[in-house]
Amino acid sequence: MNKKAKYNLAWLVLLIAGTLWILVRHNAPTPYQKDEGFVFGTIYNVTYQCDKNLKAAIEAELQRFDASLSPFNDTSVISRINRNEEVQVDTFFANVFRRSQQISQETEGAFDITIAPLVNAWGFGFKDGTFPDSSMIDSLLQFTGYQKVRLNADGRIGKDDPRLMLTCSAVAKGYAVDVVADLLERQGVKNFLVDIGGEIVVRGTSPQEKPWRIGINKPVDDSLSIHGELQTVLHITDAAMATSGNYRNFYYHGGKKYAHTIDPRTGHPVQHEILSATVVARDCMSADAYATAFMVMGLQKAAAFAEAHPEIDAYFIYNDENRVAKVYQTQGMKRFLSAPSSEG
Repeated sequence: MNKKAKYNLAWLVLLIAGTLWILVRHNAPTPYQKDEGFVFGTIYNVTYQCDKNLKAAIEAELQRFDASLSPFNDTSVISRINRNEEVQVDTFFANVFRRSQQISQETEGAFDITIAPLVNAWGFGFKDGTFPDSSMIDSLLQFTGYQKVRLNADGRIGKDDPRLMLTCSAVAKGYAVDVVADLLERQGVKNFLVDIGGEIVVRGTSPQEKPWRIGINKPVDDSLSIHGELQTVLHITDAAMATSGNYRNFYYHGGKKYAHTIDPRTGHPVQHEILSATVVARDCMSADAYATAFMVMGLQKAAAFAEAHPEIDAYFIYNDENRVAKVYQTQGMKRFLSAPSSEG
């Protein structure tokens, strides 16, 4: 073979190799990114299929959210409102407030973001409380109630009583999940899971090209979150999910257990048979709020409400009259359910 032929052959080999490399690169599946961090006093995990990492954008969005709705941030919008400062609400706050008021009306006050003084009094809030007596609770109830607060046309919150304080802890985390999900969708991401402290939104498929597998924990008294035994697993996509339960946030006083879920109508921690309530909905803000409301309502009323609202599905773990754990689920929930397994 002469020199020219060798030269042409070398170029042909390089051309074929380059073409093959381009084809492999073009046909290679887009990788899944996995980001995690700490926000709102809990851990977030985001898994998404994208050819670039979006962690910086995700955390920037979460910081904006924190500046609106975190009661632990002294300069946040909600903190300033609770101090009765003159402040116009931002879009994050307005969306949470309006949806919270709607769900308060739907649930006849079982969900209510004005319970901050009660939550603090029982020692579950962002301030240290002292164990309350009945006269203190009656006093706090005088300026508690979603009907006593409003969002005015000028973008400011109006209160019937300046002592009224807001807490969005039972809805803001779910909305933060929605906010991150919206960010991913704006970036063109179609397959993802967003998890902030157990509140979840999923779209598309998992890295295994199947619906996402989300576990529901057994409601075992576990204030240190040591145990993680699963009750069941959902196969789910294009939906949001939130769980509320009293098995991880409680304390004992005088030999009696006090759970963190407060009934806004009585001012006292709930003592219902429901151990945990899991809600599947179109958005995580609603799922989060309904799960909390169901813990307040009790099994009979919560089940009736869920069955009457086909846009949501619910899964309740509760104690029967013999203190045996049982399950109640809406008809629509059954399509998501499967037994726990070891598959990825």
